[in-house]
Amino acid sequence: MEFRKVVAIIRQEKLEAVEEALNGLGIPGISVTKVKGYGDYVNFYSRDWLVTHSRVEIFTSTEKAPDIVTCILDAASVGLPGDGLVAVLPVEQIYRVRDRTALLGTNL
Repeated sequence: MEFRKVVAIIRQEKLEAVEEALNGLGIPGISVTKVKGYGDYVNFYSRDWLVTHSRVEIFTSTEKAPDIVTCILDAASVGLPGDGLVAVLPVEQIYRVRDRTALLGTNL
């Protein structure tokens, strides 16, 4: 089974909507991190121009990745610059730290 990592950088105020949408899709686990940066949207009122966003990371099977991307895009968009981005990355291997097992053929 092949894996993908879906990474989304979204507005903080849309995080709860994205979490609820992913939960409704039956996603078994996500990681969320508070991040700062700038891209299309720059906060000129901030001394360093940085904007605070949330980063959501999900490891999943290749087959589920497109549905997860669509779910995030639908829940996170407000239609303005600074909405964020979603990337899908290939994953070579996943290991569970607890018992050092490779997670092949799992239901991610």
